[in-house]
Amino acid sequence: QVQLVESGGGSVQSGGSLRLSCVASGDTYSVLVLGWFRQAPGKEPEGVASIDRDGSTTYADSVKGRFTISRDNAKNTHYLEMNNLKPEDTAMYYCAAGLLRRCTSGSWGPNYWGQGTQVTVSA
Repeated sequence: QVQLVESGGGSVQSGGSLRLSCVASGDTYSVLVLGWFRQAPGKEPEGVASIDRDGSTTYADSVKGRFTISRDNAKNTHYLEMNNLKPEDTAMYYCAAGLLRRCTSGSWGPNYWGQGTQVTVSA
């Protein structure tokens, strides 16, 4: 089992920045992929970014150039640095961990989820 705890959400104005953190505990040695998803009210969940053990990253087109995912293996923590935030970035953000490699398309299926942290961007 892997437990994930997020922090760092909040409210900012458009153009602002936030950094989300996710600390993993438990059987972290088995995790191959870490990432972030988000879900806005009335919308489907969206994969935001992911990073594998080798540091290879993927991003949703909507956040490329603005968001950066990183990981600190020594701290069992991964981060999502969000810059130039827009109102459409408003959502509940969830960190996730997966035990299987990403598909060649970049998609992956999380096995574990954090509790979520709210990000609100005002115009």
